[in-house]
Amino acid sequence: MKVDSEIISSCIKDDRKAIEQLYKICFQTLMPICYRYHINEEDARSSLNIGFLKIVKGLKDVDLEAFNFNAWSKRIMNNTLIDEYRKSKKHRERYSVTDSESELDYFAESDKNEALSNFGEATVLELIKELPFATAQVFNLYIIDGYAHKEIADMLDIPEGTSKWHLSQAKRMLREKLENIETMNKRMVI
Repeated sequence: MKVDSEIISSCIKDDRKAIEQLYKICFQTLMPICYRYHINEEDARSSLNIGFLKIVKGLKDVDLEAFNFNAWSKRIMNNTLIDEYRKSKKHRERYSVTDSESELDYFAESDKNEALSNFGEATVLELIKELPFATAQVFNLYIIDGYAHKEIADMLDIPEGTSKWHLSQAKRMLREKLENIETMNKRMVI
């Protein structure tokens, strides 16, 4: 995503055409991030709009000299998604975890699933959306966005062990789903 300083300056001056142009540019990069965290496109667009509003309002406070718009906007979008999760957390099911730390460490350090490399990105993203919300959230933050369990625990206001448990659950569930798809594909060939 390439945003020049002229567009940013115009957005700061509340130029509606520049804001629309910036939205179109941001949509291409930020919508896939939103779509990873939501089951449907409507919710993803809603999150994008909330995040974009924060981006436009935040432009007034940035130093244009030392400014990486791409990284900054992605960070704001991720933080927006995490804030939405926190707001909706009280309405979501509470998870009780009884796994011991050694079990969590075992699952967290398990080998990567080789089946992932045999399927397309779209298929894997659809499978991630079928995971329980909190499990998918942790999986996305850890595997796709590269956060550590401690950071995820702080962001989502959960214990670090719970973050590890969600990751192990996501891996297990995805492995089962991918194995089922692979089995169905083998049956179709035979």
